[in-house]
Amino acid sequence: MNAVTDDLPFDRLRVLHPVEVEWKQRIYQRLLSLLDLARLSRTDDRTARIQIRDLTNRLFLEESAPLSLAQRQLIQRQIEDEVLGLGPLEPLLSDPTISDILVNGSGQVYLERKGKLERSSIRFHDDAHLMNIIDRIVSAVGRRVDESAPMVDARLKDGSRVNVIIPPLAIDGPVLSIRRFAVESLMPKDLIGFGTLTLEAMEVLEAMVHARLNIVISGGTGSGKTTLLNVLSGFVPENERIITIEDSAELQLRQPHVVRLETRPANIEGRGQVTQRDLVRNSLRMRPDRIVVGEVRGAEALDMLQAMNTGHDGSLTTIHANSARDALSRIETMVAMSGVQLPIRALRAQISSAISAVVHIERQEDGKRRLISLQEINGMEGDTITMTEIFSFQRRGMSAHGEVLGELRATGIVPAFYKRIKQRGIALPIDRFTPIADKEDSE
Repeated sequence: MNAVTDDLPFDRLRVLHPVEVEWKQRIYQRLLSLLDLARLSRTDDRTARIQIRDLTNRLFLEESAPLSLAQRQLIQRQIEDEVLGLGPLEPLLSDPTISDILVNGSGQVYLERKGKLERSSIRFHDDAHLMNIIDRIVSAVGRRVDESAPMVDARLKDGSRVNVIIPPLAIDGPVLSIRRFAVESLMPKDLIGFGTLTLEAMEVLEAMVHARLNIVISGGTGSGKTTLLNVLSGFVPENERIITIEDSAELQLRQPHVVRLETRPANIEGRGQVTQRDLVRNSLRMRPDRIVVGEVRGAEALDMLQAMNTGHDGSLTTIHANSARDALSRIETMVAMSGVQLPIRALRAQISSAISAVVHIERQEDGKRRLISLQEINGMEGDTITMTEIFSFQRRGMSAHGEVLGELRATGIVPAFYKRIKQRGIALPIDRFTPIADKEDSE
């Protein structure tokens, strides 16, 4: 998927006309009969593409194909992608503005750009063509997909996450979903520039990480949880040993002392699975200064809580939830999945003791990801975990262009963890917790 970098004068996303499809199939079949695919697989991508391009040019001349230069070049590139890459997906995977690729059968492909879905002109020839590409993806990671195993998770070479579900479970044909992997990790200034959060909120979060508070980032699918986790992880000092645990390696930490662990699914025989819970338990024996779990989604929640409560402070993780309060309820549910029966009050006491704050992020109607709420966990009142909101997104409505109007503002409450920040010698002005209107009045 490392395409040749020369600029070719054609639109790679253009749909081929029927005549072009016919010529592509004819040249492609002749090419396969002439190519030594085994030898081609041992050469680098650029050399292989040049060889294919030279051979297709020769075949076009032999066949006297009545096609323009631009048509020939488009067919050449598509043939290169079929032989060496993932066919029609290649131009999409080379476009950095695309964050998700959703294939609903051979004739329907949707893309997500800047948080919004749009239909693409890309098509597969038929379901068999799509299945060939799917087989190429899953076989590269030692998996298979067929009627006996119609659902599979995989990963592309660049780290992008792939989910496949095929008939008979998918009624209208094979379904392929790709969550793109960001090649360049975003920096704090990028999130501020995008309007995800304010400079004041970012300074507070940075101080919280330096003060070794345990932070949970909650949000829905595609809300930017992992992106924010990556940014917050970047605030961990370089002299600390960080262990990351993920289902699919996405975090891109820049610190020198990082140990990256990744789960492993069961093999074709159903053996060899290594879960996040196994990795969390093992990480405790690896002398970690920080444990960063990409996403807590099951029984590992109990082990994560116990780690936070037994000296492994400064841990970071994400969780799927609709609100900060809902995140705590989901943790309760996931602890129950471990099979350990804890009285509800004892469990909530563990949660309130382990987690310092919940940061909730949301993808809103205009496609932008925004930090909606930063809440401190104060403790217990009876059987209820008490929380205090430190920052809140104040929504005012929608603009004429469909953009959500509002601002992330401090609520005016100074959190209890501010004392811990000061005790550690971290310079964070107390006015970061002052609402904007109050600051303007004081000036």
